[in-house]
Amino acid sequence: MKKKDVLKQTVKHIDIKSFDSTPIINSMRRMSFTSRDTATAADIYERMLKEDKCTNILTLAGSTSAGGCMQVYVEMVKNKMIDVIVATGASIVDMDFFEALGFKHYIGSQAIDDGKLRELYIDRIYDTYIDEEELQNCDLTIKKIADSLEPKAYSSREFIREMGKYLVKHSKKKDSLVQVCYENNVPIFCPAFVDSSAGFGLVKHQVENPKKHMVLDAIKDFYELTKIKMAANTTGLFMIGGGVPKNFTQDTVICAEMLGKDVPMHKYAIQITVADVRDGACSSSTLKEASSWGKVDTTFEQMVYAEATSVLPLIISYLYHKGTWKKRTFKNWGKKLDENKI
Repeated sequence: MKKKDVLKQTVKHIDIKSFDSTPIINSMRRMSFTSRDTATAADIYERMLKEDKCTNILTLAGSTSAGGCMQVYVEMVKNKMIDVIVATGASIVDMDFFEALGFKHYIGSQAIDDGKLRELYIDRIYDTYIDEEELQNCDLTIKKIADSLEPKAYSSREFIREMGKYLVKHSKKKDSLVQVCYENNVPIFCPAFVDSSAGFGLVKHQVENPKKHMVLDAIKDFYELTKIKMAANTTGLFMIGGGVPKNFTQDTVICAEMLGKDVPMHKYAIQITVADVRDGACSSSTLKEASSWGKVDTTFEQMVYAEATSVLPLIISYLYHKGTWKKRTFKNWGKKLDENKI
Protein backbone atom coordinates (compact mmCIF):
# COMPACT_ATOMS: atom_id res chain seq x y z
CA MET A 1 0.00 0.00 0.00
CA LYS A 2 1.28 3.42 -1.00
CA LYS A 3 0.05 6.84 0.10
CA LYS A 4 -1.24 7.67 -3.36
CA ASP A 5 -3.35 4.49 -3.30
CA VAL A 6 -5.05 5.61 -0.06
CA LEU A 7 -5.47 9.34 -0.76
CA LYS A 8 -7.44 9.07 -3.97
CA GLN A 9 -10.99 10.34 -3.50
CA THR A 10 -11.47 13.79 -1.98
CA VAL A 11 -14.32 14.81 0.29
CA LYS A 12 -16.80 16.93 -1.66
CA HIS A 13 -18.41 19.69 0.39
CA ILE A 14 -22.17 19.89 0.08
CA ASP A 15 -23.69 22.90 -1.69
CA ILE A 16 -26.88 23.93 0.12
CA LYS A 17 -27.83 26.21 -2.79
CA SER A 18 -27.98 23.30 -5.23
CA PHE A 19 -31.10 21.77 -3.67
CA ASP A 20 -34.17 23.04 -1.83
CA SER A 21 -34.92 21.14 1.36
CA THR A 22 -38.14 23.08 2.04
CA PRO A 23 -40.45 20.11 1.30
CA ILE A 24 -38.40 17.90 3.63
CA ILE A 25 -38.44 20.38 6.53
CA ASN A 26 -42.16 21.04 5.98
CA SER A 27 -42.83 17.30 6.12
CA MET A 28 -40.73 16.89 9.24
CA ARG A 29 -43.01 19.27 11.15
CA ARG A 30 -45.72 16.58 11.02
CA MET A 31 -43.35 13.77 11.99
CA SER A 32 -41.86 12.78 15.35
CA PHE A 33 -38.57 12.37 17.21
CA THR A 34 -35.45 13.92 15.61
CA SER A 35 -37.37 14.91 12.47
CA ARG A 36 -39.75 17.20 14.35
CA ASP A 37 -36.87 18.55 16.46
CA THR A 38 -35.01 19.41 13.24
CA ALA A 39 -37.99 21.29 11.84
CA THR A 40 -38.44 23.15 15.13
CA ALA A 41 -34.77 24.13 15.05
CA ALA A 42 -35.21 25.48 11.51
CA ASP A 43 -38.21 27.53 12.64
CA ILE A 44 -36.32 28.98 15.61
CA TYR A 45 -33.40 29.87 13.35
CA GLU A 46 -35.80 31.64 11.00
CA ARG A 47 -36.98 33.73 13.96
CA MET A 48 -33.34 34.61 14.60
CA LEU A 49 -32.96 35.77 11.01
CA LYS A 50 -36.17 37.78 11.02
CA GLU A 51 -35.00 39.75 14.06
CA ASP A 52 -32.35 41.87 12.37
CA LYS A 53 -31.15 43.34 15.67
CA CYS A 54 -30.34 39.85 16.90
CA THR A 55 -26.66 38.91 16.66
CA ASN A 56 -26.38 35.27 15.65
CA ILE A 57 -23.40 33.31 16.94
CA LEU A 58 -22.24 30.01 15.46
CA THR A 59 -20.36 27.76 17.86
CA LEU A 60 -18.48 25.03 16.08
CA ALA A 61 -16.93 21.88 17.52
CA GLY A 62 -16.27 18.47 16.03
CA SER A 63 -15.22 17.53 12.52
CA THR A 64 -18.16 18.52 10.33
CA SER A 65 -15.95 20.84 8.26
CA ALA A 66 -13.65 17.97 7.31
CA GLY A 67 -16.71 15.76 6.80
CA GLY A 68 -18.28 17.83 4.01
CA CYS A 69 -20.03 20.81 5.64
CA MET A 70 -17.27 23.39 5.16
CA GLN A 71 -19.16 25.35 2.51
CA VAL A 72 -22.35 25.29 4.57
CA TYR A 73 -20.66 27.56 7.09
CA VAL A 74 -19.26 29.75 4.31
CA GLU A 75 -22.74 30.26 2.87
CA MET A 76 -24.11 31.07 6.33
CA VAL A 77 -21.58 33.90 6.62
CA LYS A 78 -21.92 35.17 3.05
CA ASN A 79 -25.70 35.24 3.37
CA LYS A 80 -25.71 37.09 6.71
CA MET A 81 -27.09 34.18 8.73
CA ILE A 82 -24.13 34.34 11.14
CA ASP A 83 -22.48 37.40 12.71
CA VAL A 84 -19.88 35.82 15.02
CA ILE A 85 -18.13 32.43 15.12
CA VAL A 86 -16.66 30.67 18.16
CA ALA A 87 -14.88 27.48 17.17
CA THR A 88 -12.28 24.91 18.02
CA GLY A 89 -8.84 25.51 16.57
CA ALA A 90 -9.12 22.30 14.57
CA SER A 91 -12.25 23.51 12.75
CA ILE A 92 -10.54 26.73 11.73
CA VAL A 93 -6.93 25.62 11.13
CA ASP A 94 -6.74 21.87 10.50
CA MET A 95 -9.82 21.91 8.29
CA ASP A 96 -10.68 25.29 6.77
CA PHE A 97 -7.31 27.09 6.62
CA PHE A 98 -5.74 23.78 5.60
CA GLU A 99 -7.97 23.53 2.51
CA ALA A 100 -7.54 27.23 1.75
CA LEU A 101 -3.83 26.47 1.26
CA GLY A 102 -4.78 24.00 -1.46
CA PHE A 103 -4.82 20.76 0.54
CA LYS A 104 -7.68 18.26 0.73
CA HIS A 105 -9.50 15.86 2.99
CA TYR A 106 -9.96 12.37 1.60
CA ILE A 107 -12.66 9.73 1.81
CA GLY A 108 -11.40 6.78 3.81
CA SER A 109 -12.61 4.04 6.11
CA GLN A 110 -12.73 3.49 9.86
CA ALA A 111 -12.05 -0.21 9.21
CA ILE A 112 -8.38 0.07 8.39
CA ASP A 113 -5.03 -0.68 10.01
CA ASP A 114 -4.17 2.58 11.78
CA GLY A 115 -0.59 1.41 12.23
CA LYS A 116 -0.28 1.28 8.45
CA LEU A 117 -1.73 4.78 8.18
CA ARG A 118 0.90 5.98 10.63
CA GLU A 119 3.63 4.45 8.48
CA LEU A 120 2.24 6.36 5.49
CA TYR A 121 1.95 9.60 7.50
CA ILE A 122 -1.82 9.72 7.08
CA ASP A 123 -4.06 11.00 9.89
CA ARG A 124 -7.59 9.64 10.30
CA ILE A 125 -10.79 11.40 11.42
CA TYR A 126 -13.17 8.41 11.63
CA ASP A 127 -13.65 7.69 7.89
CA THR A 128 -11.78 10.76 6.62
CA TYR A 129 -8.04 11.04 5.92
CA ILE A 130 -5.54 13.91 6.02
CA ASP A 131 -1.99 13.91 4.70
CA GLU A 132 0.19 14.60 7.76
CA GLU A 133 2.93 16.16 5.62
CA GLU A 134 0.44 18.66 4.24
CA LEU A 135 -0.82 19.35 7.74
CA GLN A 136 2.73 20.14 8.87
CA ASN A 137 2.99 22.54 5.93
CA CYS A 138 -0.13 24.22 7.36
CA ASP A 139 1.55 24.37 10.79
CA LEU A 140 4.57 26.11 9.28
CA THR A 141 2.31 28.61 7.53
CA ILE A 142 0.84 29.49 10.93
CA LYS A 143 4.41 29.99 12.18
CA LYS A 144 5.18 32.19 9.17
CA ILE A 145 2.21 34.43 10.00
CA ALA A 146 3.24 34.58 13.68
CA ASP A 147 6.83 35.47 12.68
CA SER A 148 5.52 38.43 10.68
CA LEU A 149 3.63 40.00 13.57
CA GLU A 150 4.75 42.52 16.15
CA PRO A 151 5.70 40.60 19.32
CA LYS A 152 2.80 41.28 21.68
CA ALA A 153 -0.42 39.71 22.95
CA TYR A 154 -3.23 39.02 20.48
CA SER A 155 -6.69 37.63 20.95
CA SER A 156 -7.33 34.57 18.80
CA ARG A 157 -9.73 36.76 16.81
CA GLU A 158 -6.91 39.16 15.97
CA PHE A 159 -4.60 36.34 14.94
CA ILE A 160 -7.28 34.67 12.77
CA ARG A 161 -7.87 38.07 11.16
CA GLU A 162 -4.18 37.97 10.13
CA MET A 163 -4.75 34.49 8.73
CA GLY A 164 -7.57 35.88 6.62
CA LYS A 165 -5.39 38.73 5.45
CA TYR A 166 -2.69 36.20 4.46
CA LEU A 167 -5.22 34.19 2.43
CA VAL A 168 -6.26 37.22 0.38
CA LYS A 169 -2.84 37.05 -1.30
CA HIS A 170 -1.87 33.41 -0.91
CA SER A 171 -4.97 31.18 -0.88
CA LYS A 172 -5.38 28.40 -3.43
CA LYS A 173 -9.07 28.12 -2.55
CA LYS A 174 -10.72 31.54 -2.43
CA ASP A 175 -13.99 30.57 -0.74
CA SER A 176 -12.64 29.55 2.68
CA LEU A 177 -14.41 30.39 5.93
CA VAL A 178 -11.40 32.25 7.35
CA GLN A 179 -11.11 34.48 4.27
CA VAL A 180 -14.86 35.05 3.87
CA CYS A 181 -15.13 36.07 7.53
CA TYR A 182 -12.15 38.41 7.14
CA GLU A 183 -13.70 40.05 4.08
CA ASN A 184 -17.09 40.50 5.78
CA ASN A 185 -15.84 41.56 9.24
CA VAL A 186 -17.27 38.46 10.92
CA PRO A 187 -15.01 37.73 13.91
CA ILE A 188 -13.82 34.19 14.63
CA PHE A 189 -12.82 33.29 18.18
CA CYS A 190 -10.91 30.12 19.10
CA PRO A 191 -10.57 30.21 22.89
CA ALA A 192 -8.51 26.98 22.89
CA PHE A 193 -6.60 27.83 19.71
CA VAL A 194 -3.38 25.95 20.48
CA ASP A 195 -5.36 22.73 21.01
CA SER A 196 -5.05 22.21 17.27
CA SER A 197 -2.49 22.01 14.51
CA ALA A 198 -1.87 25.73 15.03
CA GLY A 199 -0.29 24.96 18.38
CA PHE A 200 2.71 23.24 16.79
CA GLY A 201 3.48 26.22 14.57
CA LEU A 202 3.09 28.67 17.43
CA VAL A 203 5.38 26.64 19.71
CA LYS A 204 8.02 26.62 16.97
CA HIS A 205 7.59 30.40 16.60
CA GLN A 206 8.15 30.91 20.33
CA VAL A 207 11.14 28.54 20.52
CA GLU A 208 12.86 30.29 17.64
CA ASN A 209 12.05 33.74 19.06
CA PRO A 210 12.53 33.24 22.83
CA LYS A 211 12.83 36.92 23.73
CA LYS A 212 10.43 38.50 21.24
CA HIS A 213 7.38 36.53 20.18
CA MET A 214 3.65 36.98 19.83
CA VAL A 215 1.37 35.30 22.36
CA LEU A 216 -2.33 34.52 22.47
CA ASP A 217 -4.45 36.16 25.18
CA ALA A 218 -7.48 33.98 26.01
CA ILE A 219 -8.69 36.55 28.54
CA LYS A 220 -8.84 39.15 25.77
CA ASP A 221 -10.88 36.63 23.76
CA PHE A 222 -13.40 36.40 26.57
CA TYR A 223 -13.59 40.16 27.01
CA GLU A 224 -13.99 40.85 23.28
CA LEU A 225 -16.79 38.31 22.93
CA THR A 226 -18.46 39.69 26.07
CA LYS A 227 -18.24 43.20 24.60
CA ILE A 228 -20.13 41.93 21.57
CA LYS A 229 -22.80 40.44 23.83
CA MET A 230 -23.12 43.71 25.76
CA ALA A 231 -23.36 45.80 22.59
CA ALA A 232 -25.68 43.42 20.75
CA ASN A 233 -27.99 42.79 23.70
CA THR A 234 -30.18 40.32 21.76
CA THR A 235 -28.34 37.17 20.72
CA GLY A 236 -29.07 33.77 19.23
CA LEU A 237 -26.87 30.67 19.35
CA PHE A 238 -26.58 28.00 16.68
CA MET A 239 -24.33 25.33 18.14
CA ILE A 240 -22.71 22.41 16.37
CA GLY A 241 -21.42 20.03 19.03
CA GLY A 242 -20.55 21.46 22.41
CA GLY A 243 -17.40 21.75 24.47
CA VAL A 244 -15.35 24.91 24.87
CA PRO A 245 -16.99 27.00 22.08
CA LYS A 246 -20.47 26.36 23.45
CA ASN A 247 -19.68 27.07 27.08
CA PHE A 248 -17.38 29.99 26.31
CA THR A 249 -20.17 31.71 24.36
CA GLN A 250 -22.87 31.03 26.93
CA ASP A 251 -20.64 32.43 29.70
CA THR A 252 -20.62 35.92 28.17
CA VAL A 253 -23.94 36.65 29.91
CA ILE A 254 -22.39 35.97 33.32
CA CYS A 255 -19.22 37.88 32.43
CA ALA A 256 -21.29 40.93 31.45
CA GLU A 257 -23.10 40.71 34.76
CA MET A 258 -19.76 40.61 36.61
CA LEU A 259 -18.77 43.77 34.72
CA GLY A 260 -21.89 45.54 35.95
CA LYS A 261 -23.84 45.30 32.69
CA ASP A 262 -27.37 43.92 32.86
CA VAL A 263 -27.84 41.94 29.64
CA PRO A 264 -30.53 39.40 28.79
CA MET A 265 -29.81 35.72 28.49
CA HIS A 266 -29.22 34.42 24.97
CA LYS A 267 -32.72 34.69 23.52
CA TYR A 268 -32.47 31.84 21.03
CA ALA A 269 -30.49 28.62 21.28
CA ILE A 270 -30.19 25.56 19.04
CA GLN A 271 -27.75 22.72 19.60
CA ILE A 272 -27.08 19.80 17.28
CA THR A 273 -25.20 17.08 19.11
CA VAL A 274 -24.78 13.37 19.71
CA ALA A 275 -23.43 13.94 23.23
CA ASP A 276 -25.10 12.25 26.19
CA VAL A 277 -26.52 13.96 29.28
CA ARG A 278 -25.90 11.04 31.65
CA ASP A 279 -22.39 12.20 32.53
CA GLY A 280 -23.85 15.50 33.75
CA ALA A 281 -22.71 17.44 30.73
CA CYS A 282 -23.95 16.87 27.16
CA SER A 283 -20.56 18.33 26.19
CA SER A 284 -21.36 21.33 28.37
CA SER A 285 -24.81 21.80 29.85
CA THR A 286 -28.09 21.16 28.08
CA LEU A 287 -29.89 24.33 27.08
CA LYS A 288 -32.49 23.99 29.83
CA GLU A 289 -29.75 23.40 32.39
CA ALA A 290 -27.90 26.48 31.12
CA SER A 291 -30.98 28.52 31.98
CA SER A 292 -30.40 27.76 35.68
CA TRP A 293 -27.02 29.49 35.35
CA GLY A 294 -28.64 32.54 33.75
CA LYS A 295 -27.11 31.87 30.33
CA VAL A 296 -29.88 30.77 27.96
CA ASP A 297 -33.56 31.65 27.81
CA THR A 298 -35.76 28.59 27.29
CA THR A 299 -38.58 30.24 25.33
CA PHE A 300 -36.93 29.51 21.99
CA GLU A 301 -34.51 26.62 22.47
CA GLN A 302 -34.14 23.27 20.77
CA MET A 303 -31.82 20.32 21.24
CA VAL A 304 -31.41 18.18 18.12
CA TYR A 305 -29.83 14.84 18.91
CA ALA A 306 -28.31 13.97 15.56
CA GLU A 307 -24.94 13.71 13.85
CA ALA A 308 -24.67 17.22 12.41
CA THR A 309 -23.71 16.35 8.82
CA SER A 310 -27.10 14.60 8.49
CA VAL A 311 -29.36 17.51 9.48
CA LEU A 312 -27.31 20.71 9.17
CA PRO A 313 -27.50 20.87 5.33
CA LEU A 314 -31.29 20.43 5.48
CA ILE A 315 -31.76 23.28 7.96
CA ILE A 316 -29.48 25.72 6.14
CA SER A 317 -30.79 24.86 2.65
CA TYR A 318 -34.31 25.49 3.95
CA LEU A 319 -33.31 28.87 5.38
CA TYR A 320 -31.36 29.84 2.28
CA HIS A 321 -34.33 29.18 0.00
CA LYS A 322 -36.76 30.92 2.37
CA GLY A 323 -34.69 34.08 1.72
CA THR A 324 -35.27 35.73 5.10
CA TRP A 325 -31.53 36.50 5.25
CA LYS A 326 -31.88 38.94 2.34
CA LYS A 327 -33.34 41.58 4.68
CA ARG A 328 -30.48 41.28 7.18
CA THR A 329 -27.41 43.49 7.38
CA PHE A 330 -23.82 42.64 8.22
CA LYS A 331 -23.08 43.54 11.84
CA ASN A 332 -19.35 44.21 11.23
CA TRP A 333 -18.40 43.20 14.78
CA GLY A 334 -14.83 42.48 13.72
CA LYS A 335 -14.33 45.98 12.38
CA LYS A 336 -15.97 47.52 15.45
CA LEU A 337 -13.60 45.64 17.73
CA ASP A 338 -10.60 46.70 15.66
CA GLU A 339 -11.69 50.33 15.85
CA ASN A 340 -12.59 50.14 19.58
CA LYS A 341 -16.16 51.18 18.80
CA ILE A 342 -17.76 48.79 21.29
